[in-house]
Parts: sequence; structure tokens; C-alpha cells
Amino acid sequence: MKSLKRVVCTGVGALSPLGHDWASVQQQLRQRRSAVQRIAGWAEIEGLNTQVGAPAAPFELPKERYNRKTMRSMGRVSVLACRATELALEQAGLLGDPLVTSGQMGISYGSCSGEPAAFGDFACMMRDKTTEGINANTYIKMMSHTAPVNIGVFFGITGRIVTTSSACTSGSQGVGYAFEAIQSGKQIAMVAGGSEELDASQAAVFDTLFATSTRHNDTPTQTPSPYDANRDGLVLGEGGCSLILEEREHALARGAKPLFEIVGYGTNSDGAHVTQPKAETMAMAMRLALADAGLPPEAIPYVNGHGTATEHGDIAESQATQAVFGSRVAISSLKSYMGHTLGACGALEAWMTAEMMKSGWFAPTLNLSQVDPRCAELDYLMDGGRALDTEYVMSNNFAFGGINTSLILRRC
Repeated sequence: MKSLKRVVCTGVGALSPLGHDWASVQQQLRQRRSAVQRIAGWAEIEGLNTQVGAPAAPFELPKERYNRKTMRSMGRVSVLACRATELALEQAGLLGDPLVTSGQMGISYGSCSGEPAAFGDFACMMRDKTTEGINANTYIKMMSHTAPVNIGVFFGITGRIVTTSSACTSGSQGVGYAFEAIQSGKQIAMVAGGSEELDASQAAVFDTLFATSTRHNDTPTQTPSPYDANRDGLVLGEGGCSLILEEREHALARGAKPLFEIVGYGTNSDGAHVTQPKAETMAMAMRLALADAGLPPEAIPYVNGHGTATEHGDIAESQATQAVFGSRVAISSLKSYMGHTLGACGALEAWMTAEMMKSGWFAPTLNLSQVDPRCAELDYLMDGGRALDTEYVMSNNFAFGGINTSLILRRC
């Protein structure tokens, strides 16, 4: 039987509401600055109750590589994915390297959907009975696997493509399945992660489920409030995050410096309800990750929670976390700073969690002042954050549809 390969991250590219490098993000976290703002134009949409969101911080695209020809099949969701991947490959020292096009590098990546505007073009066709405005690239922009496919075409990647269009676990499944592909020896390296663009249509989806924040349209930085008794719902964000995952011995042989190691991944499904999470199977996903890593619960002092600031989600997640770790484990939610970046959150939050582990300081949950008594007893990080010296951390994400993921990261 083949021994499993060790998997390290050698490059990260991130476009987030908090900034595009760890120095910028960490400054925002330490100063407890929220990236949530009122979104211009959303108030004009009749029936849309939420008017707050967290767009990605401004970024520039190199014009010589991002032009009309190379971007003709890209919506913003794919632009975020490709630019994040370019930054990640650059950091890994693999941009332009023969490995990228050798077939030994693949892609495991996702988003909730393709570009919403492209869906709108087809909707207009049905309403107006004309195909005017639709061209050969409209579907390419719209399709659920638009982000990984555009990454593959943009960089000439010829290995396997795993499309993880699984709502809020798109990014974490992207990382997890990339980890398994390398661990099993099927690929030497993988581009892993997820992306999502901020759009009113996605806000409307959660609005209809009564899941969005609506009380703080005039005070946007006061929301979301994960785990708080006075939470009023989630806030959508946007971003893209690509991790270059690589077989450890290969990375060391070429002189790359690993940023962190992935040692465990667990995923399963509730099999019960589309929108009401199940604590028992959420806990099982965490136990699967621990078993995969060969670690006891005591090895994990901090969990990066999914923490969306929705009633059912916060309560079930906290109960699941306590069932696995007891009340001692520290937990906080990065969504309190940058909203729910949907397809990108699993990768963005895993990267930020790894960076917090390396720095020895973990950010508190913003806007958390009174823990909901219905949430399980845990060590909720509030106020000034927490200094912790640890070798391992866990990052969890849970999606509508009952999809659960848990990643365990090791400090290098």
C-alpha cells in the first residue's frame, strides 16, 4: 500500500475586503476594523431589505496580461480567481514554471455560481423573446465551473479539474479535495480555493430566507454579529483566494519554503434539511478531520468558526464544536470583519487562520458583546483577541444543503 504524501502550501494569492496581503489584513484585524459598508444602488431595488455588503478592496490588473482577448470568457468571479492564482503562483515561485503545464498540476476550485450578470442576460432573453446581447461567452461566464476553467485556460494548466460549486463550502472543499489529490499521489501540485463576486441577486437569495442583516443599513460596521444574542443576520462579502498546494518533498527539493501544512480534512452531509444545519453531522466532519490528521481534540486550542451570524447556523455550529472539543476551545469568526464571502470564504479563512497561527495571535469576533445563551459554552474570543502558541488549528465551514467541511492546518 502506498504511503500518503504530505501536503504543504507554498503560495497564497488573496483578494479580500480586508486587503490583499497578510500585513494589510492583520492590521485590520488588530485594529478591529470592519470592511462592511452600505452598497450603492441596492436601495433602489424594491423588496431588497439588506443594503450592506463587503466588496473586495480595490485592486489593479496588469494590462499586458489582462486584456480583451484573455478576459473575454471571464466575469468578475473568474477575474478574482485568476488574479488570486497569479499572485499565488508568483509567491510559490511557479509562475511560468514547466510544472504548471505538465499535467502534474491540477485545479480544485469553486464558487456558488458563475457571473450573475450572465444569468441576467439569459433571463432577459426569456422575457423579451430575443437573443440580443447573448454571445458565445455568455454561458462560459455563467456556468458553475467558470472560475476553475478560466484558471486552467489562463495559465495552461492541463491536470485534473475538480469543480467545487457547493455554496459556502466551495472554497474549503476546493482546498480539501486538492489536499486529497496530492496526498494520494494523483497530482504533485494543485491550485486550490474559491472566489465570489458581490451581487444584489445573491443578497436577494438570503433575503428571501430571512437570513440577511437588515437593522444596520445605516450603521454597517455594527454587523454582522456572529454568536451574539442580538445578531440580525449575515452580510455578504466578495473575494478570491488561491492556495498553491504541493507535495512536501517536491517543494523542499526545489527550494520552496512551505507556508503551512494541511494535515487533515473531513467532509460529509447532513442528509436531513436543506437550510437547517444538523449539529451531529457537523461534529462528525470535525472528528473525520481529526482522525485524518491522527490528532486528539486536545491538540486543537483554536477553531476558526463558520460564524455567519444566522440563528440556526450559530447555535448548531457551537453545539457541534462543544461536542468535539468541550468548552475549553477558543473560537472566533472572521466573517464579522469581511462578511460572508461565500465561495471564497473557505480558502480565505483557512489562509488567515494559518497566518494567525504563525503570528501567535488570534482575532476576536467583531460585534460580539453578549453571547447568545442558546449557543453552547465555548471560549468565545471577544475584545482584544488571544495570544496562543500552537502547532495546529482547525478551520470549519458549513453550507446550505447540509454540506460540512473541516480543515486542520499545521505550522511549518
